[in-house]
Amino acid sequence: MARDYYGILGVDKGASDAEIKKAYRKMARKYHPDVNDSDEAAEKFREAQVAHEVLTDPQKRRIVDMGGDPMEQGGAGGPGGAGGFGGSGGLGDIFEAFFGGAAGGASRGPRSRVQPGNDALLRTRITLEEAFKGLRKDIRVDTAVLCDHCGGTGSESKSKPVTCSDCQGTGEVQEVQRSFLGNVMTTRPCSTCHGFGEVIKDPCSRCDGEGRVRKNRDLTVSIPAGIADGMRIRMADQGEVGHGGGPAGDLYVEISVDRHPIFQREGDDLHLRVRVPAVEAALGTQFDVTGLDGETLTVEVPEGTQPGQVLTTEGAGMPRLRREGFGNLLAHVDVVVPTDLDDRTRELLEQIRDRREEPAAVDDEDEGHHSGFFSRFRDRFRR
Repeated sequence: MARDYYGILGVDKGASDAEIKKAYRKMARKYHPDVNDSDEAAEKFREAQVAHEVLTDPQKRRIVDMGGDPMEQGGAGGPGGAGGFGGSGGLGDIFEAFFGGAAGGASRGPRSRVQPGNDALLRTRITLEEAFKGLRKDIRVDTAVLCDHCGGTGSESKSKPVTCSDCQGTGEVQEVQRSFLGNVMTTRPCSTCHGFGEVIKDPCSRCDGEGRVRKNRDLTVSIPAGIADGMRIRMADQGEVGHGGGPAGDLYVEISVDRHPIFQREGDDLHLRVRVPAVEAALGTQFDVTGLDGETLTVEVPEGTQPGQVLTTEGAGMPRLRREGFGNLLAHVDVVVPTDLDDRTRELLEQIRDRREEPAAVDDEDEGHHSGFFSRFRDRFRR
């Protein structure tokens, strides 16, 4: 049994393309995986996608209106599911594969002159500071817009199209071709009206009957705080206007975040490396760093800090996208051993060595000693 694509989107059988697209967007906002991660929502979103694809395709929609299902392999060939010559999966498919048209002159009907527009993609770059704060950014996009000369009608006088005299409004013409099977009647799109079944007598001088023209548009995109590299922002109805002045698609703005000289982002956390002299690491110290908000943050280095140790400052990372709170700041410590010692410094260090009596030794982890070089090496790669 054919699926009820109209029922899935909750629209009437006579719904326009704009109504179908609006219903799909409503379901997408409710069931999209980004806002609803349940299995039931995932299934409903998948069904909505399929229904939207079918009902915005004139050929597929016509099959639905005839009682068939264009998404079913070998589905019904018309009302009642009879797989006749003009049906899907029958002999008609063989004729169509050979001759490019339906067998027996079965008509598919004209396609709509008014088509939904395509989505558009634009990329823009921002700094990590801008990703931290969020911003409104002006962008320019080259896209198809409604022709203001004819108002999208495609006609210089804005008059309605007239029925094509060659195909009598069917959008198709039939012709007989000789083949090894004998004379075969084939159907092809009408070359006069290009399959629309109607023609514009006085095409618009600016859009040549398309109902749309290409133009640079200036838009402002709102980039939320906490956005990450590679994420896309959807601007509904800001994509390309469709053929015949059809409804516009969506514009997607993909964000590229520039590398920062100090901070490296990982999720909502910020990482940095800090060089701490061996004496300061032993005695404890602190250092200042300017955050992405421009404020100075003081990070404490406790006494006895070891090489490779990570100092965590909670709540000093990136803002969580569309959520409350912030990530953390993680400072990775590089302990710097002094070189080029003068005589006095060497003497003091020798005194410390004699007092501590801590000779170099191979680390044996089995005896419960702290993690050795190879463990730290493995841990660093895990991070």
